Amino acid sequence: MKLFTEELEKHGYILLDKLDHKELIPFVKKYLNAKSVISRIYTGINIVIALVIIFLLWFYNRGDNFEIGKGFSHLSYGFAIAFALIPVHEYIHALAYKSQGAVNTSYDANLRKFYFMAIADKFVANKKEFWLVALAPFVVISSLLIFFIFFVNTYWSLTILGVLLTHTAFSSGDFGMMCYFDFHKDKEIVTYDDKENGMSFFYGKPKKLELN
Repeated sequence: MKLFTEELEKHGYILLDKLDHKELIPFVKKYLNAKSVISRIYTGINIVIALVIIFLLWFYNRGDNFEIGKGFSHLSYGFAIAFALIPVHEYIHALAYKSQGAVNTSYDANLRKFYFMAIADKFVANKKEFWLVALAPFVVISSLLIFFIFFVNTYWSLTILGVLLTHTAFSSGDFGMMCYFDFHKDKEIVTYDDKENGMSFFYGKPKKLELN
């Protein structure tokens, strides 16, 4: 969005919320728990993946050559591999920000509270731009995992599904932030990060009425 932070109020935007990055998790939980289309879609994706894993474990276990213990071990490998994908996930966020015009991108992490984030300092993003940034890692990584699942054996398919389930869980922050926009769908929402102060700001203004 071609607006500078100091121009927002001049264009009719009003400050709605300030997010201290240290309070990211409560903020995300609040909007993920709010009833919205995005939160329902996210919940549905997690349920579908979990059910597919349960079904495949049951289905494979009916065969003579499947060892259920080995199956669970491979599933756990997937959980571990998902942690290694965190830097890739955040790098894709940064690339997506740059594709929308952001110049100063960086990263932040809090291991104690277990959150990681890509930051685009002072880049004002509207809903369309922010959603592209938020969805990019989930779409790219999930698509690649689903593609590779057709080229591996039974056990490694469980590993990939374990990665997919865990990575989807790790994407809760992205979906939670999208839920914020959906919660305020009656407004035009924009947001930007303030790296120096560890904050994100959300501004909004009433949507323009479309005349028929």
